[in-house]
Amino acid sequence: MTRTPRAPGRRTAAAVALACALTATVQTPARAEPEPEPATLTEVRDRIERLYHHAEAATDQYNAAGEKVSAKKKRVRGLDARVTATETRLTRLTSLAGAAARAQYRGGGLPAEAQFVLTGDPERALDTASVARQAQQATQRVLTALAETRGKLEKQRASAEDELRELRSERKKMAAHRKTIEKRIATAEATEARLSEEQRRRLAALDKEKADEAQAKWVETGVLDKAGRDDRDDRDDTGENSAGRKALAFATRQLGKPYVWGAEGPDSYDCSGLTSQAWLDAGVAIPRTSQEQWRLLHRVPVEDMRPGDLIIYNADATHVSLYLGDGEMIHAPRPGRSVTVAPAASMEILGVVRPDA
Repeated sequence: MTRTPRAPGRRTAAAVALACALTATVQTPARAEPEPEPATLTEVRDRIERLYHHAEAATDQYNAAGEKVSAKKKRVRGLDARVTATETRLTRLTSLAGAAARAQYRGGGLPAEAQFVLTGDPERALDTASVARQAQQATQRVLTALAETRGKLEKQRASAEDELRELRSERKKMAAHRKTIEKRIATAEATEARLSEEQRRRLAALDKEKADEAQAKWVETGVLDKAGRDDRDDRDDTGENSAGRKALAFATRQLGKPYVWGAEGPDSYDCSGLTSQAWLDAGVAIPRTSQEQWRLLHRVPVEDMRPGDLIIYNADATHVSLYLGDGEMIHAPRPGRSVTVAPAASMEILGVVRPDA
C-alpha cells in the first residue's frame, strides 16, 4: 500500500505552533507573590530595615549617576568651547585661502619658470619667481591647515554628540533610580505609619537594644584598646590629623539636620553627602558615594582607626559614618531621621578608610 505523504506545510505549521506554545510557557514570568504582612514587631523592624537598606543602595546608584552626569556636562561644555574655537579658526583660514586664490588669479596664475622666460629683466624675474614661490608655499600651508582644521572639527563634533547621547542615558538612569528610591521609602514609611504609638515606642526600644548588643560585642573584642579614643588622643604637637579634626568639627555642626537622599548640604544630607562634605571642608576632596569611598580611599585596620576616619557599613558598602572616638560615630542614618551621634558598631562594619592617608 502506498502511503500518501503529509503536506510539508502542515507539518511545519504544527511544529511552529508547538514551539510558540512552549516558548510562551517558558517566557511568561510568574506573577510575583505579594510580600506577606509582618506578624510581629521584630518582623516589622526587619522589613523596614530591609526597605531602607535597598533605598540606600539605590541612593548610592543615584549619586553615582549624578557624578557621571556632572562629569559629562563638564566635558560637553569643554567640547563645545573647542568646537567654537575651531570654527573660528576655520573661518579665518577659509578667508586666507580665498585671499590667496584671488591674489594668484590677479597675478595671472603663471608659474615662476614661465615668468622668468617671458620677462625682459632676468634679475627681476628671479625676485618675482622667489616671491611667487613663497606665495605658493604660503597658500599651500593655508590649504593644508584648512583641511586639518576641518578634520578636527568633524571629530570634535562627533565626540560632542557621543557625549550628549551618554549624558541623556545617564539622566534616564537617574530618573529610574529616583523612582526606585521613592517607592522603597514610601513603602517603609507606610509600614511605620500603620503602627500605633505604643508599637513605635517598642520599635525604637528594639532598635536601641539591637544596637547596644552589637556595640557590646564589638567592644568585647578589644578593638577600642588601640583605636583613637577621642580627638585629643589622636593629635601630637605637630598637629597630626588636623584634617580629620576639621572634618569632625564640620560634621558636628550638622547635628540635627535631616537625612534627605541625594542631599549634600547645607540644610540636609544623606550618609555619604555628609562624609564627603565634611572632608571637603577639611580641604580633602573624596568620592561622593560610600561605595566609591570604600573602593578608592586608603583602608586601615579597624583597630588602628582614628577620629575622622570613615567607617563603611554593610557587605555592599551602602552606608558610611565618621568615627568620633570613644566607640562612637556621627552619621546621617536614614529618611525620617537626622544627623546624630550613635554607637560605631550599631551596624555591620565592613571596614575603615582614611581620606588623608
